[in-house]
Amino acid sequence: MAKIVVRKESGKLLFDFTHKGVRCREQSLLDDTPANRRRLNPVLAKLKEALGAGTFNYGDFFPGSPMVCRFVGGAQDVATGSATDGNQSPVPVVIATTPAFSTFADQWFTEHKVEWRRSHIAVLRSTLDGHVIKYFAAKPVGSISKADILAFRNHLASMPGKGDKSVLSNKRINGILQPLRQIMEEAADRFGFPSPMQNYKPLRIRKTDVNPFTLDQVQAILSKARPDFHDYFLIRFFTGMRTGEAHGLKWKYVDFANRLILIRETFVLGEDEYTKTDGSQREIQMSQPVVDALQRMHAATFKLSEYVFCNREGKPLDNKNFTDRIWYPLLRNLGLELRRPYQMRHTAATLWLASGEAPEWIARQLGHSSTEMLFRVYSRYVPNLTRQDGSAIERLLASRFATGAVASEPAAPSSPPQPKTSPGSASAVPPTKSPGLQLNR
Repeated sequence: MAKIVVRKESGKLLFDFTHKGVRCREQSLLDDTPANRRRLNPVLAKLKEALGAGTFNYGDFFPGSPMVCRFVGGAQDVATGSATDGNQSPVPVVIATTPAFSTFADQWFTEHKVEWRRSHIAVLRSTLDGHVIKYFAAKPVGSISKADILAFRNHLASMPGKGDKSVLSNKRINGILQPLRQIMEEAADRFGFPSPMQNYKPLRIRKTDVNPFTLDQVQAILSKARPDFHDYFLIRFFTGMRTGEAHGLKWKYVDFANRLILIRETFVLGEDEYTKTDGSQREIQMSQPVVDALQRMHAATFKLSEYVFCNREGKPLDNKNFTDRIWYPLLRNLGLELRRPYQMRHTAATLWLASGEAPEWIARQLGHSSTEMLFRVYSRYVPNLTRQDGSAIERLLASRFATGAVASEPAAPSSPPQPKTSPGSASAVPPTKSPGLQLNR
């Protein structure tokens, strides 16, 4: 079915029809008036007749359209075309030449970057420059077909991956094609052509299991960790904080009085930022081992830095430096399977589940908006739904640590004073002289 409609953005009349299963929209240069609609009606009648008889030729009706090359092949360079009813003078029809992909992609990026976090901007810019713009470059955005998209995907599938990966993973390929989809859909809407990514399906991604540590492995790590990192590991293992949340944690967000850690910021690419999502803004309940560890950290770093975990200069820990110099060497020394520090977060979740805490409470601790992800990711670690207040993990840790199984734990200050704070403020525990975590950026 073909019809004449008006484009809201421009107020111009356009032909809206389907050809060979593809929705086509060709905008005229005529404003939406009764007279102009009558002028286009003969063209519409001939268009319907040709479509119905199977004799429609795109180039005959819309010779300047970027869609011509899609159906008949060949280059498309014509800037303006016309549609004719055979009796009247030619009716001016749209077809402004679409800009080069690189030009439009840069425009799209500039227009939308105000919506994004700084870390997302950096990653997206790298993806566009390193892959998408590099591939499509000067190709007119309106001439990019689905075949071009699939060819690009095949190109990505042949590229080498990072580390020991021979090729890019499906997840990475999907991540590269996602901004391409957004760019093409925006261009299609602006220039009036069907998006070549309509009905495009992302590559399937295999489900990967989390790889948390057992409580015995956690205790082994704590017993072998460098003394200046012992409490760092303990806090990570029993709070479920993400790496950026831990490295960006400031003393003003540690509420000793109410035994809460307030997650309000994250440290990404060398700067403090808003958390990953609104749901990540949360309050984490502290178990007693976490309270004790934070009091020891307070004595070590409170006067040195506003950050809980810092290097000798008082600056936040650098994630790569920490991973390469502290984390992986420790796992190798213990003979444990190498895995990302993020598995400390998974460990917290699985320990809470194993101790019987209610999934709703755990989801709040982790900053999940619902328990859906909890059941999807950690389903095999859910034994029951009996607890709901954090007391189960408290008892588990108290009983385990009461045995003295955690070796090399730094001695806590004798009779540490009880901090007097208001919610959201730092403890007033008197600090002792300590250089903080011995890790330079």
